[in-house]
Amino acid sequence: MSRLSTINIAEAPEASAQLFANIKKAVGKVPNAYAAIGTHAPQVLANLLQTNALLKQGELSSLELEAINLAVSEASQCDYCLAAHSMTGKMAGYTSEQIHQIRNGGLEGNTKVDALIKFALTLVTTRGTLPESAVTSVKDAGYSDRQIVEAIQAISAILFTNMFNRVNDTVVDFPKAA
Repeated sequence: MSRLSTINIAEAPEASAQLFANIKKAVGKVPNAYAAIGTHAPQVLANLLQTNALLKQGELSSLELEAINLAVSEASQCDYCLAAHSMTGKMAGYTSEQIHQIRNGGLEGNTKVDALIKFALTLVTTRGTLPESAVTSVKDAGYSDRQIVEAIQAISAILFTNMFNRVNDTVVDFPKAA
C-alpha cells in the first residue's frame, strides 16, 4: 500500500486534472506513480513530463533512453520503475534477454549502448568527480558531448521517479519485471 495519499483521478483539482487527462490520452491510464506525484505536486509532475518529452526530442534514441532507465532503476532497486521500463523497453524494441542484460549492467552485441549503460551506472554508483576514463569510454563509443548531457538529464529524471517510488512504496500497476 502506498505511503502517500492519492486523489481519485476523476476528482482531481484543475492543476492536476489536465495533466492526468493528457497522460491517460497518451498511455491509456494514469500510472500510480504519476497519480501520486500529481496529487501532491502537480508542478513537479508537469516538469517530469516536460523533461521526458524533451528527452524524446533529443539525440538519444528510445532504446538508449530505455537502457538508462532500466540500468539506473536496477541500481536503485525500484520495483515500480523496473516493471514500467521492462514493459516500455520491450515496446522500444528490446527482447526479454536484452532487458535482463541491461539490468545486469551491459548489453552484448551493442558496444555503443553497452558503454552508455556503464557510464550511467558509474555516475549513479560512485561519489565525487567522475573518473576521466568513464567520460572517455562513452565518448570513444560514439557519444557526443550533447548526448552525454542528455544522458545525465535522463539519469536525473529516472532517479527522481526511483526515489519517489521507493519513498512512497508505490503499488506497481504494470506487469512485474521478471
